[in-house]
Amino acid sequence: MRANCSSSSACPANSSEEELPVGLEAHGNLELVFTVVSAVMMGLLMFSLGCSVEIRKLWLHIRRPWGIAVGLLCQFGLMPLIAYLLVICFSLKPVQAIAVLIMGCCPGGTISNIFTLWVDGDMDLSISMTTCSTVAALGMMPLCLYLYALSWNLEQNLTIPYQNIGITLVCLTIPVAFGVCVNYRWPKQSKIILKIGAIVGGVLIVVVAVAGVALAKGSSNLDTTLLTISFIFPLIGHVTGFLLALLTHQSWQRCRTISLETGAQNIQMCVTMLQLSFTARELVQMLSFPLAYGLFQLLDGFLIIAAYKMYKRRMKSKHRKRKPGCAEACHKKKSTSPKETRAFLEVNEEAAVTPGPSGLLELHMAREPTGHISSCA
Repeated sequence: MRANCSSSSACPANSSEEELPVGLEAHGNLELVFTVVSAVMMGLLMFSLGCSVEIRKLWLHIRRPWGIAVGLLCQFGLMPLIAYLLVICFSLKPVQAIAVLIMGCCPGGTISNIFTLWVDGDMDLSISMTTCSTVAALGMMPLCLYLYALSWNLEQNLTIPYQNIGITLVCLTIPVAFGVCVNYRWPKQSKIILKIGAIVGGVLIVVVAVAGVALAKGSSNLDTTLLTISFIFPLIGHVTGFLLALLTHQSWQRCRTISLETGAQNIQMCVTMLQLSFTARELVQMLSFPLAYGLFQLLDGFLIIAAYKMYKRRMKSKHRKRKPGCAEACHKKKSTSPKETRAFLEVNEEAAVTPGPSGLLELHMAREPTGHISSCA
């Protein structure tokens, strides 16, 4: 591993004497426009998501960082291991194998924060995990890549994009900090900003998807094997992250959050690292994989959101059928019903922290309806 050489002519990926292939050079302007637009929209999005963060809950995650610890274990324990196992199972070439490993060693992406908002996840935990995984990537990325890349003899060293990691941290923490302050000072206005942020998040996903398809068209070298891996990799990450969170006695709300955070990787950081570490000819075989991974992680995220919405609607209708006599009262209290419905689907966070018999009793009590209106939500 070595330092960022983005300004060095000795870096093979940045050599000005070597001409870029047509597929990469043609999309340079589109990639620049995409980067600028996505950066502006991402700043607005993180500001609006910060308006959903409560200082009390954020301090609870910092004081008892069990959820963050499980998330980091999934991010830098499970994902690199899954990437390595996929490389071995599909017998990839060294150049292709390194691209898959780099993707597995990257920190979590901010797209998971949007998905967490749409599945009623723990936004405080989601933003904390994204921030902590980005900070931990400063040391964990070179460590994981060193351990898992020993099987291949590379002609050049891998370049860790420390500058890109620092920019990501700044773009993540500053807008979120402003959002937290707005939520603390003006809680009513923050709810309106959060709704606007959900719309901005939807538009951002569409922009990312369209740009990803346009960029992927110029790379026709993605074979069937890499395409298969790019499809199953994020899906395996979501499933294993959910199972590990479940085994560590996390609440259902936290399980959903950790699952989405595990499978959603930072695509831009992976692309930057590939561009800094490899020559243009090698990029032709590698650069299409992170683009395909990004498109499939969007698809998997939408499938998870759709499944959750169907489950939520089914549980709500089933609970109404059990209490048909209170339908009129529920209609009168419609303004409070969404909150009570979320309370029915989510488990008390305090009880989830303490495993064991007493913790299970508290979990059971947290699921019990607290009143007449909550029982028919």
